[in-house]
Amino acid sequence: MASSNFLPSEDQFLCSVCLDVFTDPVTTSCGHNFCKKCINDYWTTNNQNMCPLCKKVFTSRPELLVNTFISEMVSQFRQSAQQKASSSSSEQQESKPGEVPCDVCTGTKLKALKSCLVCLASYCETHLEPHLTASRLKRHQLMDPVENLEDRMCTKHDKPLELFCKTDQTCVCMLCIFSDHKTHKFVPLKEEYEERKFKMEAQIQQIIQERQLKIETIKGFVDISNRNADMEKAEGVQVFTDLKESVERKLNELINTIEEKQRTTKKQAEDSIRELEQEISELMKRSTEVEKLSLSEDHLHLLQSVQALNIHHPPPTKDWSEVSVPPASYEGTVVRAVSQLEETLSKKMKKLVVEAELKRVQKFAVDVTLDPQTAHPLLILSDDGKQVRPAKVRPPCLPDNPQRFSQSACVLGTQNFSKEKLYYEVQVKRKSDWDLGVVRESINRKGPITLSPQDGYWTICLRNGNEYKAAAGPPVVLSLKSGPQKVGVFVDYEEGLVSFYDVEAAVLIFSFTGCSFKEKLLPYFSPCLYYDGKNSAPLIISPVGVN
Repeated sequence: MASSNFLPSEDQFLCSVCLDVFTDPVTTSCGHNFCKKCINDYWTTNNQNMCPLCKKVFTSRPELLVNTFISEMVSQFRQSAQQKASSSSSEQQESKPGEVPCDVCTGTKLKALKSCLVCLASYCETHLEPHLTASRLKRHQLMDPVENLEDRMCTKHDKPLELFCKTDQTCVCMLCIFSDHKTHKFVPLKEEYEERKFKMEAQIQQIIQERQLKIETIKGFVDISNRNADMEKAEGVQVFTDLKESVERKLNELINTIEEKQRTTKKQAEDSIRELEQEISELMKRSTEVEKLSLSEDHLHLLQSVQALNIHHPPPTKDWSEVSVPPASYEGTVVRAVSQLEETLSKKMKKLVVEAELKRVQKFAVDVTLDPQTAHPLLILSDDGKQVRPAKVRPPCLPDNPQRFSQSACVLGTQNFSKEKLYYEVQVKRKSDWDLGVVRESINRKGPITLSPQDGYWTICLRNGNEYKAAAGPPVVLSLKSGPQKVGVFVDYEEGLVSFYDVEAAVLIFSFTGCSFKEKLLPYFSPCLYYDGKNSAPLIISPVGVN
């Protein structure tokens, strides 16, 4: 007999009826082996004496003979399998909470290695062996262990869920396609899984790319923020250095003022003391001479000497009764200096605030171009649409159109805007008269116009070379220390704000606030008319640069 180390494989000892290792194996007259109970139950159930394997029909139920050879081999096989199971079970891990246990183990449940979708059971390494060796069990579908295998069965037909209904987006069994899902479209579960897996992976990769792009965007914002912070710090250092230098200059001026007063008082005192000491010295000389004469008994000589010395008429001296050198008064000196410093710093800080504000609004610069269709006939526009000047002589008649101004010497920009911010700059050098601002798109362009917000105009103007006004209705006179050479125009549509800046001096000229814009706005320009050789210079739309 063969040694147990050389036992045949398990599938050679499987009953073809119960698909398990033989129990009391018997042999039919056709030579096939079955469990004694299995073959008897088979014949009883089918009510026919036929071999389950070769389908040979017996006229009467044959006598079943015990196959001693098979019995002995099965006994050795079972003993070897038990030893192997005992050995492997000691090496296998006991199932822990959260892990799928083996459904076959009795007593201590070992950790399942696989679940069978046909048997609807999970197996440890030992009890999984038949599915790995038996030819019929090898065809079963195994997967990583899962719980609740009954959920993978169709509740209606008690069959495995093997297909996916694309119409209803649900898992179905083979019988479902002939009932509730008869006209629907089906694919195998694996195909749907692969398709969804591909889509999910593609979607995840897209999200990853979007997140990576977002990271790069945020990093870009951080870089911009860092650069802006560095610029702001540098500007802040410069500003506070200027303020510090202003304070130090004022302190030096204060100290110099006090010291100058101190030096003047000291000099006056020293001069008076020196003059008084000189007079005292002269008088002491006379006193000494008189004392010498008083010792002589020659009265004639004494009188002659006194007359010669002119003692009765002492040397001329200054009347010191009205002369005084009072202590220098410094009262109010520090207060005045601090007041002047406050005024200086206030002006400087206002200038710095406007400079910062101007830098901010310049970020909203737009490229404005003049619209020749709106220009009054007495205006001349440059080919690039960036300059407008008054004509010295009336040019040939231009075709009239609804957009053209008929009486007022003005022109509009081609760009209209709403719900946004914009900024542009206009050079006004060597001009004695001009108007600048923005207007509503619907303003009347025929006949005389009135510059006021009520009529859709938000403008400032210059007249006679030095009269600046804001057309606020009534007009507001603007007191400017010097005439601007370049005017910046800023509009915040949503905030209802129109501001005008002296760009080079960094001064806010005027602001219209609380405006109610209900339609599109257009830039407005008027170089006014040519007056006997005056006001011939153009208005020039300049590129915006940070000053």
